[in-house]
Amino acid sequence: MSSEEETQQKLAIAKQKKDVGDQAFKAGEVVNALRAYHESLLYLEGINKNAAAAMPAGPMDQASNEPKPKTEADEMLEKIYSNMSACHIKKGSWKRAVETADKALKKNDKNTKALFRKAKALGEQGYFEKAEKILEDLLKTDGTDKPSIEAELARLRALDKEREKKHNKKFKGFLNRESKGKGVENDEEDIIEISSPATQA
Repeated sequence: MSSEEETQQKLAIAKQKKDVGDQAFKAGEVVNALRAYHESLLYLEGINKNAAAAMPAGPMDQASNEPKPKTEADEMLEKIYSNMSACHIKKGSWKRAVETADKALKKNDKNTKALFRKAKALGEQGYFEKAEKILEDLLKTDGTDKPSIEAELARLRALDKEREKKHNKKFKGFLNRESKGKGVENDEEDIIEISSPATQA
């Protein structure tokens, strides 16, 4: 079998596995979807390694700043990583969701689904500013999914407010404990101490 035939065969199997993953995801079987996507990746990574090995290395590579044309394998990798990110979001694995979204974005930094998923996962981890920036940029560039983006922005802002409220409450509680611990006489002493340098002047 020629290397071209082998590549085509691997691509076909990878696509098959990806389709299995897509179906599992639609059925809500997140673990099965992730397994199928992972198997698909193994075939696709094999193709990419073979392609890299077949390319001539040397000074010609550095001189050419032309972006490499996207292969079918690249397109599939981008979709799989983006879908894996969606699976990790369903599982609440926020860190993995960001990692897989980033891998999809390496293949195509304008992948709006991967950007949206990255923002959602970042927000869930408490990185509200980063998440907000991504979503605001998406609003400017992606008019098609405006309602979803706006809803996510509103949700994150509400989460951030809630977190801030809790933080302030904790801080207030801490300050109250401090002043209660001192007692009234101590407070008066503090006032006398503070005002005494002024009276001496």
